[in-house]
Amino acid sequence: MVWEFVTDTPEQTQRIAENLAALLRAGDLIILSGELGAGKTTFTQGLGRSLGVRPGIISPTFVLVRIHPNLPEGHNPGGPDLVHVDAYRLATPGEIDDIDLENTMDSSVTVVEWGEDRVEHLAASRLEIELLRAVGSGTPQAVRPAEAGQVAGERGEAPDFADSFDADEDDGEPRTLRLRAVGPRWANTDFSKLGPLSQNTELAINPCES
Repeated sequence: MVWEFVTDTPEQTQRIAENLAALLRAGDLIILSGELGAGKTTFTQGLGRSLGVRPGIISPTFVLVRIHPNLPEGHNPGGPDLVHVDAYRLATPGEIDDIDLENTMDSSVTVVEWGEDRVEHLAASRLEIELLRAVGSGTPQAVRPAEAGQVAGERGEAPDFADSFDADEDDGEPRTLRLRAVGPRWANTDFSKLGPLSQNTELAINPCES
């Protein structure tokens, strides 16, 4: 089953994430995908706020992993930490294993940007969330790390990823969020509780067969 949610603003995107956080527990894995500026880090910020972890969530592009501990004095004491990963430069599952996410997964919610085809082996159950910008946004599609390295190699250059991170510009364009639940952890979960956003905003929820 694939659930689709449509939002018009970054705030609405974060509200979906905040509502999703109420369903999460330590050990959960979320894989985020989408083009540059689609809102992956924006989504993670809403998730972290609802989980009650240390604020200041930004894209971990250059450090690969950021750990945001739960705040005992916050609104969700005793909740899971948030481990925020950017797998853009990690071309294989083996490189994922090298950063030892297994050591933190049991006590954390793990969110991996650009994690498709890289981190699925970490957990039997997971949520795969794709964020899509409005058609005609003019934003270039992201170049995957392996592709960037291949192009640079053909030119005899070192790969340059300086402009490859998710800028997550708050441009106010509509977004479609596609959520796919995988594994027994999420069997029969009704994700319609992620909306509506407010009295003035009706969240469009379109379950469809995967």
